Amino acid sequence: MVGASAAAALAAVPSAAGAAPARTGEPVLAKVAFTVNGQRRELDLDTRTSLLDAAREHLHLTGSKKGCDHGQCGACTMIVDGRRINACLTLAIMHQGSEITTIEGLGQPDALHPMQAAFVKHDGYQCGYCTPGQICSGVAVLDEIKAGIPSHVTADLTAPPAVTEAEIRERMSGNICRCGAYSNIVEAVTEVAGTQGTRRRA
Repeated sequence: MVGASAAAALAAVPSAAGAAPARTGEPVLAKVAFTVNGQRRELDLDTRTSLLDAAREHLHLTGSKKGCDHGQCGACTMIVDGRRINACLTLAIMHQGSEITTIEGLGQPDALHPMQAAFVKHDGYQCGYCTPGQICSGVAVLDEIKAGIPSHVTADLTAPPAVTEAEIRERMSGNICRCGAYSNIVEAVTEVAGTQGTRRRA
């Protein structure tokens, strides 16, 4: 009975029944254009290429790290169209026309972003592997709070969220630091929040 059903299905779609077998192992390429760190970039990519691999392997922006490749550590965090994402979990072709900021676009050694400078001041890193993702995430966290986006620990959903240690820890919880520099990271983010004038609650 199953065989008869399969034969009937093939007969109903003659083009599928007579089609040549698909050639396996050959990538399907697509042209992708987006703005990375203020510069328009165009790439011909295998459609299976993640945004992380596009940045690292094709644009040679190696600041964003491949930690777990499963979206569990946050080392690959980038800011895309104003929102932080795990670049290992998204395909590059999904971001046609997007504005993408990697750690290289936030600041350079001679002109650090305030978050980068705060991480240095508060020793918010040890091995440094997770640091680019931590910094990108920290910048986006403050933008989320400023935009009034609540988190799981926001107590009053009718009031603007405030920069508290609980808020920072909750929002940064997707960025893993295997060296355990969490307290220093919280201090760095808190300092930048203060200099930006983000509303704080005691």
